[in-house]
Amino acid sequence: MDAGKILDDFRSGVITREQALERLNILPYEDIGFAKLDHHRQLRRGGVETVFCAGKTAEQVRAIFERFQAVGDNVLGTRATAEQAEYVRASMPQVQYDPASRLLTLVRGPKPQIGCVAVCTGGTSDLPVAEEAAGTAEFFGARVKRFYDVGIAGIHRLFACIDEIRTANAIVAIAGMEGALGGVIAGLVSVPVVAVPTSVGYGASFKGVAPLLTMLNSCAEGMSVVNIDNGFGAGYLAARINTLTEKGHPS
Repeated sequence: MDAGKILDDFRSGVITREQALERLNILPYEDIGFAKLDHHRQLRRGGVETVFCAGKTAEQVRAIFERFQAVGDNVLGTRATAEQAEYVRASMPQVQYDPASRLLTLVRGPKPQIGCVAVCTGGTSDLPVAEEAAGTAEFFGARVKRFYDVGIAGIHRLFACIDEIRTANAIVAIAGMEGALGGVIAGLVSVPVVAVPTSVGYGASFKGVAPLLTMLNSCAEGMSVVNIDNGFGAGYLAARINTLTEKGHPS
């Protein structure tokens, strides 16, 4: 919920004093029994609260989406199942679901996409995590360029597009197996790199632990690392870096 918009709507007569008070009354959060919805996050953090759909019932996901919709917020749900999406969309057909990224989105007032975040993967098996990262960054206002299947096993593929990757304000590097892509990219660019280890790989990759350790132990400066398969965390961080960069360099 945008407190500034509430005040502007009251001043312009769009809502009454009583309606404004009702909306302000649920700041900083709204208790709906099984969840406490953080309507204050847009004002405090610059982005709305994200709904982690895994472990929730379809009824709970829909109830959360309906409450955020009621106060005029955009909503992003991560790790949503097709069944959850179908249940939410039955009463809210404007909600969109992307099965590749498992993102569930309600966008009432989209931000203009600014700057650039580059999302790179080692291989095509990393695409679900990459699409979660890309979709998250787009939701939070970043223009995204995708560079998929540019892993180090055929490093000439990365070199063929490295000049375009360098134009981004932030780069998300996603890889499983040995997870070397993040360190390689970080050694070739001057902007922050967010590395994401994935659970893609054979037995000794230990479901993502091996690439996680590779990325954590990289000697390439300017690279941060998020948890295994955490495309959302990487996309969000890259979007925030992108936003702050654009604010510092107005077009």
